[in-house]
Amino acid sequence: MPQVNWNRRVWRLAGPIMLSNVSVPLLGAVDTAVVGHLPGAHNIGAVAIGALIFSIIYWGFGFLRMGTTGLTAQALGSGDADQARAYLLRGLALAMVLGSCVLVLQGPVAWAAFSIIDASANVEPLAESYFSIRVWGAPAALANYAILGWFIGIQNTRAALALQVAMNGLNMVLDLWFVMGLGWGVEGVAWATLISEVGAVALGAWLVRRHAPAVGGRWRPALILDKERFRRLIAINRDLFIRTLCLQAAFVLLTALGARMGDVILAANAVLLIFHMFTSYALDGFAHAVEALAGSALGGRDRDEFRGVVRATSVWALVFSVGFAFAYAVLGVILIGAVTDVPEVRETALTYLPWAVVLPLLSVWSYQLDGIFIGTTRTVEMRNAMMVSLAVFVAATAVLFPLLGNHGLWLAFSGFMVARAVTLGLRYPALERSIGEADRGR
Repeated sequence: MPQVNWNRRVWRLAGPIMLSNVSVPLLGAVDTAVVGHLPGAHNIGAVAIGALIFSIIYWGFGFLRMGTTGLTAQALGSGDADQARAYLLRGLALAMVLGSCVLVLQGPVAWAAFSIIDASANVEPLAESYFSIRVWGAPAALANYAILGWFIGIQNTRAALALQVAMNGLNMVLDLWFVMGLGWGVEGVAWATLISEVGAVALGAWLVRRHAPAVGGRWRPALILDKERFRRLIAINRDLFIRTLCLQAAFVLLTALGARMGDVILAANAVLLIFHMFTSYALDGFAHAVEALAGSALGGRDRDEFRGVVRATSVWALVFSVGFAFAYAVLGVILIGAVTDVPEVRETALTYLPWAVVLPLLSVWSYQLDGIFIGTTRTVEMRNAMMVSLAVFVAATAVLFPLLGNHGLWLAFSGFMVARAVTLGLRYPALERSIGEADRGR
């Protein structure tokens, strides 16, 4: 396929995904901003810790999105529309089971989380209140993962855009109303998120019903328990679960060590992580595009298509990573001021701003490789690579944090992002060779 056609095809998928993904960190920025204009740094810290706990829980179940995308794309690439539909049903069934488990185990989960993150006496009660409200949206949040993953897998990213923008847009409006209008504080942020997650499930169900005919095939609930495919789904989800836990462990360590240096450092790091998350969600537009396209190429056993997909998405991701680095270097002061007007938090965030500038250039490669390996469901390689990368991060933190403080913490985190790219990059040549060979359909 000519390069111009690859670019058009990539942007047809990546454009809506980028717009929908950007709404997620934008929501995080609104969450932080509405409490950032309340007196004191402890409100920002409470939302940061509460949101981190749910990131750990939900990202731990991120396989519901990732696995659904890769398997659905491969099913469509091989021409099996019934199985493509069945992967959504399997994902939703699993989401309901896991979401119910989170509700049942919310007490032990909260105890473990707040034992690990040693927050101050001002922060912890507010974070606990945030958790006790938002946890009731767990089944809805996980169901939304499966629905979003299915839409990406069938390459209908406009529906994914509609779902994400509607959910996060409602959340932002409720944030402003509950916190700034009604004065509910941190609890208002939690209620806004809970309501928007439940509303998104209803919208997602309507969108699935509307767009399913274009996929072809029919709904066959009996396929949910297909032994061979269910075993494969469990194996893939197990590997992705371990991989995501390792990823979240790195963010937990980053936040926990920041919290030990005081509320101001904790709040400043939370502000800078908004920059990082904004970049990652935007660049994930290309990663999600390569998931769908690489999975389809694998299902169709087309190595040339696979190479074209990887090349086109990677070039555009690099261009945007340079753009983000430049924007943060030029506009960082303004962006930090927009998030918080607490003087000590602003000053501290500016001290560590250079790390937010360099991270897009270091992180882009790990995002792209994640998308390639997710779309081709090479989850064993992903699991092992992330375990090695986490070990690198822990070792680097043990050395650099005592020597350099928060600068050492950010340096270790940057090394973690590089390690993610290197460990997967070493496995990429074998993956490319496997497309079209005898083991390609594994």
